[in-house]
Amino acid sequence: MEQAGSGTKVVWAGEKPFRAFGATQVPVVLSVAYDYDDVDEWYETALGNRPGYTYNRMDNPTVQAFEAKIRTLECAEAAVAFSSGMAAISSALYTFLRPGDRVVSVKDTYGGTNKIFTEFLPNIDVDVELCTTGDHDQMEREIAKGCKIVYLETPTNPTLKITDINRLAKAAKAVGALVLVDNTFATPINQNPLRLGADLVIHSATKFLGGHADALGGVVCGAKALTDKIYHYREINGATMDPWSAYLILRGMKTLKLRVNQQSGSAMEIAKFLQSQKMVEAVYYPGLPTHPNHDIAKRQMHGFGAIVSMVLKGEMEAIKVMLPKLKYANRAGNLGAVETIYGPARTTSHVECTLEERQILGISEGLLRMSVGIEDTEDLIADLKQAFEYLESKLEQHV
Repeated sequence: MEQAGSGTKVVWAGEKPFRAFGATQVPVVLSVAYDYDDVDEWYETALGNRPGYTYNRMDNPTVQAFEAKIRTLECAEAAVAFSSGMAAISSALYTFLRPGDRVVSVKDTYGGTNKIFTEFLPNIDVDVELCTTGDHDQMEREIAKGCKIVYLETPTNPTLKITDINRLAKAAKAVGALVLVDNTFATPINQNPLRLGADLVIHSATKFLGGHADALGGVVCGAKALTDKIYHYREINGATMDPWSAYLILRGMKTLKLRVNQQSGSAMEIAKFLQSQKMVEAVYYPGLPTHPNHDIAKRQMHGFGAIVSMVLKGEMEAIKVMLPKLKYANRAGNLGAVETIYGPARTTSHVECTLEERQILGISEGLLRMSVGIEDTEDLIADLKQAFEYLESKLEQHV
C-alpha cells in the first residue's frame, strides 16, 4: 500500500484491519467504553501494553481507521486525530512549548492560528516572531537566533502565499527546531510536507479531507516519537475526534483525489478568468505565473489547489452587491467542500481579527475567498461573469 498511488490510497489505505463481520466498510463504533472479563488484560490494555480499547477519549476503532488512512497519504509513521483543526494546531503547539521557548512563523497564518501566536502563547511566556510571509531571508535570520518550533502554513489562508518548506526545514534543523506545516489548503494530494523536511503535518479534516461540510475534525501526522507525545496531550486534554465524524471523513476521503483534481483544474481556469475582469484589482493563486512564489509552488506542489482569492475594486460594498447574485455558491465560513463557497476574510478566515489587525496582515476589505467546488468549470465561470456584469451595472448607476 505504501507504494500505491494516492488515488488508490484514499480508497484502500488503513481500513481493512478495522472492518468487522466481513463488512466492506469501516463501522461506526459509538460505544464509550469496552468490556473486559479479565482485569489483568484490561489493565495491560489501559497501560498501552497490549492492543485494544478501554475508553473512547483514548482510542476508537473508527477514529483509528481515519488516522491510518491519512498517515499513509502523508507518508508518516503515525497520526493523531482531533475534534477540530484548531484542536490539532493548538494541541501540537502546546505539547512541545514551554515558558521561555521561542516560535518563528509567518504573519499570514489562518486567523485562529494567528490568535494563538499573538494572544495565547505570549500569556504563557512563549516568544513568537512573526515574519513577513515569503521573506525567506528574514525567516532564516530569525530561526538562526534559536527557536523550538518553526510553524508554516503554505499556501496561506486567504492570501495564498507560498513558503519554501525545504529551505526553512534545513534552517530549522540547524538549530534543533521542529517544523510544523499546516497542509489544509494543499491536501496530501497536492503537497507532502514530511517529504520536504517537515517534522509534523497538520490538517483541518473538516475541509478537503471530509469534503462534504458535514463533519468537524483535525489531525497531526509525523514520526511516532513525536505523535506519541501529542497523543498523550490529547488523551488528557480531551479534544478527541468523534467516531461519527471519523466515519464521515473516511467516507469523504475515498473521493479526495477525484475532487481535488477537479477543483484544482477549475481553480486554475477561474484564476485566469478573474485576471481579465475590470472589477478585480488582484488575483491570488499560486498556479498563476504572476504569483510571486510561483516557482516555489511548482517545485514543492503537485497541483496548486482549489482556493482562489480575489480583491474587488469597491471593497466590501462591491462584495455585498456581488455575493447575493452568485447562483452556484454557498456564502459561508467554510472551504474544501464539493459545493463552491465564497466568503470575505472578515467573516471567514480572519473573523477573530479587528479591521486594524487585518490591515496589518495585508488583508484587504475587498478580499473575497473562493473555495472552488466540483461543479463544471464553465458553469462556475459563467456564474462569475453574470455576477460581475451585475456589479458593474450597479456601480455605474452610482457614478
